[in-house]
Amino acid sequence: MSEPYALGVRATVSEIVFDCAQPSALVRFWAGLLGGEPVDRGPDWSYVEPPEFVRIAFQKVPEGKAVKNRLHLDLHADDIEAAADEAVARGATRVGGVVLDEQGSFQVLRDPEGNEFCFVSE
Repeated sequence: MSEPYALGVRATVSEIVFDCAQPSALVRFWAGLLGGEPVDRGPDWSYVEPPEFVRIAFQKVPEGKAVKNRLHLDLHADDIEAAADEAVARGATRVGGVVLDEQGSFQVLRDPEGNEFCFVSE
């Protein structure tokens, strides 16, 4: 019996795409955090292929970010404070402080264009 969500064709994630105003600048921020070489395919599209992760791409769109992301990346960090400090030095901003709960801890940040992401430790 097939799984209820299966459509008969399995798909794999080829990349995660962020809409943004400045693809070339944003790809350099993320490449600095995750590793990999930033690639500018043109003025409206850039990407990075971080080691052991799916490609992250950035496409230029005319509208600005208006609300909280419905999807964000959680990035594992052994030292959340050090990781957040490095991200801030690269242009991120913190959103509140480190949150501790029964699952571990996390720090919410925004990249230079306001896209939320978290450093997590379990």
